[in-house]
Amino acid sequence: MSALLLDVGNSRLKWGVLDDGEVRRTGHISQDDIRQQGLSVLTTRLPRRVDAVYASNVAGTSFATRLSGVIGMHCNLDVRFARSEKRGWGVTNSYRQFRRLGVDRWVAMIGAWAEVGSACLVVDAGTAVTIDAIDREGVHLGGQIIPGMETMLNALSSATSDIPLVKASGKSTKDPLKMFGRNTSAAVREGAENAITGAVERAYRTLSASTRKPIIVLTGGGASRILGALEQPALHRPNLVLSGLAHMLENDP
Repeated sequence: MSALLLDVGNSRLKWGVLDDGEVRRTGHISQDDIRQQGLSVLTTRLPRRVDAVYASNVAGTSFATRLSGVIGMHCNLDVRFARSEKRGWGVTNSYRQFRRLGVDRWVAMIGAWAEVGSACLVVDAGTAVTIDAIDREGVHLGGQIIPGMETMLNALSSATSDIPLVKASGKSTKDPLKMFGRNTSAAVREGAENAITGAVERAYRTLSASTRKPIIVLTGGGASRILGALEQPALHRPNLVLSGLAHMLENDP
């Protein structure tokens, strides 16, 4: 079976093709490009001949409707959208109203659990940073949601008169003293990064105190910066949601 997999986020849309058990031919496009050029800019990059289309969408119902129509015509298939469940694929959802857990978080947890099968922290660094804890039995203990790097930088600029708009830089450094910026832009940038890495490291310590040391699994556009700043080793899985969708599709209960 071959399948087109879609990870639809607030900032960008990622895709991959499941073929012979592997996710191949991955790519991404920004939501800004889609807004400016329309969904046709996406379909020109996607295959037509697949057996299924499976998507994780957090960009809203209106976008899902548009996407379903365009992709459905392109591939001559109905688009199937993943939903958060109470339990499945080895993971148990902690939310009492389980549908309210963001589907991207649910699918990412399934992708991480399918790979590591042990206690883990699943960190998705995008527009928002989500940190989800899973114990060694596959039970989701809950999570945290904090602003992502770009969101923090933009918020400081818009909420103050003297702090400029600062852009996130590339990969971080292991030099601990670099966290103390020597100009305003550097101080803002380092402060935002430290807020995120500090949250991840505290979550790691807390989970380590109650279960075996968890494995940190990083995904999202800002993952490379977190990876460079963390004291603990971590797995970097840029296509974690796509991997989760592939596992769900191949192991449909």
